[in-house]
Parts: sequence; C-alpha cells; structure tokens
Amino acid sequence: MSESKTENIKWMKRALFLASLGNGKTSPNPMVGAVILDKDKNLISEGFHHKVGMPHAEAMAFNNLKKDARGGSMFVNLEPCCHHGRTPPCVDKIIGSGIKKIYISIQDPDKRVSGKGIELLKEAGIQVHLGLCKKESLELNKAFIHRNITNKAFGVLKWAMSIDGRIGLKNGKSKWITNEESRSLVHSFRAEFDAIIVGGNTLRKDNPLLTTRGSKDPEPLRVVFTKSLDIPLNSKLWNCDVAKTLIIYDSSTANERFLTRIPECVEVEKVSSDNPVLISKILAKRGCNKVLWECGPKLATSAVKSGCINEIISFISPKILGGENSMNPFVDFGFNEMDEIIKLKDSDLSLIGNDMCLKSSLKNQF
Repeated sequence: MSESKTENIKWMKRALFLASLGNGKTSPNPMVGAVILDKDKNLISEGFHHKVGMPHAEAMAFNNLKKDARGGSMFVNLEPCCHHGRTPPCVDKIIGSGIKKIYISIQDPDKRVSGKGIELLKEAGIQVHLGLCKKESLELNKAFIHRNITNKAFGVLKWAMSIDGRIGLKNGKSKWITNEESRSLVHSFRAEFDAIIVGGNTLRKDNPLLTTRGSKDPEPLRVVFTKSLDIPLNSKLWNCDVAKTLIIYDSSTANERFLTRIPECVEVEKVSSDNPVLISKILAKRGCNKVLWECGPKLATSAVKSGCINEIISFISPKILGGENSMNPFVDFGFNEMDEIIKLKDSDLSLIGNDMCLKSSLKNQF
C-alpha cells in the first residue's frame, strides 16, 4: 500500500472515529465526521455532528478552522448534504471554501441527497474520491441506511436467559437471571437507541421503567404495543417527566373504551393489525433510526418472522431454571425441518463477570 493511500485511510478513520462520538444522539440524521487538511496535508480542522439540530460535521469543521482551507482537502464518511433542512447545505460551504479535493466514504441513501451532492462538488471543479473505508462507514451508519432504504427502523432484539434457554419460571418470575453488571450494561446500552419496544404482557407483568438511568438525555422513546388496550392504571411508563411514552394498539382487536386509562401525556397511535412491521414503520417515520425490542416471546417471534429484527443480543447466565413450561425467548416458529431454522451470523461473544453476551446478525444488511 502506498504512503499516500495509507495517509488517506488514516484521515478517513479519524473522520469515522469523530462520527462515532454522536452515537445515539443524531437520529434521524446519520453519524458524520469531517477532517480538513491544508494544501500541505497538515490537519487544520475537524468536526462531527453532535446531535440533531446542531451543525453538521462539515459545518462544524469549517467553524473550527485554524487557517485558510484553500487548496486543501476534506475527508468525510458520508456524502455532504445539498438540501435545506434544519441547517444549510454543506455542499455550498465546501465549494465556497476553496477546497480542491474531497474523500467521501459512501453515498447518502437519503433520496434528497443521494449522488446529487457529489455531482455538485464535481461541477464546481472539486476532485471527488468515493469509497475509502466503505465497509466501516456502512457498518457505522447501518441503522440510518436501513431506515432510508426500507422505511423501517433498524431493529435489535434483546433478552436475558439461563444457560438452559429460559427467560423466566413458569409463573413468570425472572428477577434476576443475569448479574448486576449485565443489567447495568443494558441501561447504558439503551442509550444507543431511539426507542425501546415492549408488549402489553411485559407492561402488565414487569412494570418496567425502560430508561438508560440517566445515560442519555433525552431518554429513548418508550413504546408499548398492545392488542387489547387492557393496560394498568398505574405504571412507571406513565411518568412522562422521565421519558416520553407512546402506546400503539391494534384497532382490530383492542377495546377502545380502555383509552380512558391512558394519561394525557402519553401519545397514542393505532394500527390496523398486529403486524410488527406497522410499528417499525411508525417509528421510522418519527425519525427513529435504531430501536430496541425488549418484548416477550410472542411479540419477539412475530417481529423476527416479519423481518423487523436485524440483530440479536442475548445475555446468558450460568444458571439452570429447568421445567418444560418455563418461559422461552420465542414461541413456536412452526419449523419441521432443520433447513428451515434461522441461522445467525457474525456472532461476537464477550464475558461480563460470569455472564456471557452474544451479539449476532440475523441477515445481510446490504
């Protein structure tokens, strides 16, 4: 590998690192970092998109300039925007800066931008190099890309279970299967997500809080999907000062007289069936790039079958719950042959004290 290419990769990886600092804060926007070098290839500025509503990475880098960028180059992990949104187009700033060369990792999947920003840069006489560190950039913004391509939120299913595959006793008791360190990790892990989804049964049985315990501000949107609307009068989720709550109900089966039980601060949306795709699309439309499904077996199975789950995270504790009627992470998928089963890929195993955390992908994302 040439010295020049090695240097270019180094600067793009710097842009990717900067972009990652916005993890969990930028939705519905992507995570973007930008690095500016002068004509002698010295670093003169950098920036990243901190959160939605704040300047984009390129604008932040120009705001931080230490010297004139004319004749210099820029490294950015996503195609610069060319449309007016909450902030002005970044392409205009780049063209006006006198930069002569730009390295862009991947094209923006947003139809308002996709390829148009690159063309404007070329028309302005700027040399555009596309594809540097493409794999890493796709991985970093896979949730944003997924939402723009499919109009569905990128879904991650999480559960905790014993070594014999049980998530609770037959009477429903499950506190606590995993250790305190694992549970603390889950709270901070939630900060990566825009919404957390549970079903009505989980709400009734566990009365969860579904927050990061202060790791993120604002907290992720708490979402309850119910087929009956038979929800408790008292719930931790009804405290909207802690985090926002959304109830989504199946209007084909729910008793709408129960709507009076829902506090005024809680948002309500109805869907025409119990298909989880409808939930995923509602959240995508609300700007949620990445959502966490912390639901029970029935909703989890339905979410997987309907293609709403892209990744799975399972916390496994060295405990045996036993019992044929103990709770499992899923209900019956109806498989009759081994070639019908769901095969996970790209698995990553880590230890958390005596617990294990297994992360896997459900299918190819791109």
